[in-house]
This record gives sequence, C-alpha cells and structure tokens, in this order.
Amino acid sequence: MTEQPRPAVRGIDHVGVTVPDLEAATAFFRHALGAEVLYDTLRREDGPKGGTGLEDRLGVPPGTEQRAIRMLALPHGPGLELFEFAGPRGRGPALPCDLGWQHLALYADDVGAAAARVAEAGGTVLGEPRPLPGPESGPGNRFVYTRTPWGSTLELLAYPDAQPYEDGTRRRRWRP
Repeated sequence: MTEQPRPAVRGIDHVGVTVPDLEAATAFFRHALGAEVLYDTLRREDGPKGGTGLEDRLGVPPGTEQRAIRMLALPHGPGLELFEFAGPRGRGPALPCDLGWQHLALYADDVGAAAARVAEAGGTVLGEPRPLPGPESGPGNRFVYTRTPWGSTLELLAYPDAQPYEDGTRRRRWRP
C-alpha cells in the first residue's frame, strides 16, 4: 500500500464577509453567534485604503476603498473576517440562486435556540427548523436558514444522529 501524500489544505481558517457597517455587523455576530473580536486589521481611523495595490490584490474595480477590517473568533471553528468597503460597485447580498459562495453554515447544538438568537440580534429566520433530508437525515438532525440584518444567508444545522450516507463510506463530515 502506498502512502497518501499529505494534503496541502488542512481546513477552513476563516470566512471573509463584506458588511455594510462593521460595528453593526460585529454587534450582530456577537449577539447571534457568541463571536469575539480578535483584532482590527484596518481600523476606521487608519483608513480608508485604496489604489492600484488593493485593486490588483482583490480584483476590485478602480475607486474601491477598504474602510475597515476586523477578525472575529467563533466559539468553535473558523474565524469571521469582516470587511467594510466603499466604491463604485456595491450590489446587494448574494442569494442562494446567485453564482459564488452562497451561504455560511454553522453547527448549533440547539438549532431552534440559535435561530432565536439570530432573530433577537436583528436577523430574519426563514421558517421553522426542519429535518435534514435524504443522506443527512436522522431523528434529531435539523436545519434552518436565516438572514443577517444586511441580507446574507446563514444556515444553522445540527446532526447529532447517524446519517444514512455513513453506511456507504468510511469518510465522515467534519463535525465541530
């Protein structure tokens, strides 16, 4: 048996999220998810940062400026890096039917309680928690979609029980 090469990627370090207001988004993620501020990469009073270096590095249109950047830590899992931009292009948030990264999914021990915290923090819960379908199903496996106050999609899910896909493979989903 040949030894498998070590993977070049170990896992998710952080997820970048563009927000309309850094302070309001920080308050939402603190209340809804228990996130903590780690540090500010770009403090508002030190910005904005723009120019060809930013445009080339991020592939953004000329005239785009970074106003503030902050790294948050979730209680378990990757960080959330919040970006506040100003510039010529500022479409609304992506919906699940749009191309690109469409939602952030977070594991919650109690999906209903986590959804209630999202609502208390100013987000919107899109229906009641429901059973995970098909290969993810199980007696206590549930999910619900929510939206942040600025419209980004956030999924909350839990799968404490065995899932049918596990019968067909030794590989398992990463579980916090």
